[in-house]
Amino acid sequence: MLLVQLMKPFYIKQEDGRIKLVFAYQYFSIKKDDELFHFIPVEGKEIIVNAKTMQVENLSEVFVFQKGNRFLRLPLYQLLLVSDIHTHLLSIIESTDEKDSTSFLIEGAEEMIQQLEKENFDRMIDYALIQRNEALFQELQAYKEI
Repeated sequence: MLLVQLMKPFYIKQEDGRIKLVFAYQYFSIKKDDELFHFIPVEGKEIIVNAKTMQVENLSEVFVFQKGNRFLRLPLYQLLLVSDIHTHLLSIIESTDEKDSTSFLIEGAEEMIQQLEKENFDRMIDYALIQRNEALFQELQAYKEI
């Protein structure tokens, strides 16, 4: 059995009686045989739920998870059968009723921006090291400590 370790939509959108959950890197991971696989948006990246019946509508959507150079390709219907994704979906949908979906979008965007800024900063440090630019490196280190 697969266990959902983390399931946090990048954003949630409600339209025409449907709830659309869109996932991005590092927001969805599963555990298989004590190994953690992270979602990568190569093929499918969204789950569409009928708001009235609470049924998943896009069962043929294929989700891809990666650990190192190994990949798991799982159609959504199979993921629903062999994992505990139902409980995670239910809690997300229930919290959507309590929270405005735009706040999820803002929250997800803020987290994504922070992650991108961190990665960019790390690349700047790498660049300074590659160029052997000690002044730039020292300046970046000083900025990092602030």
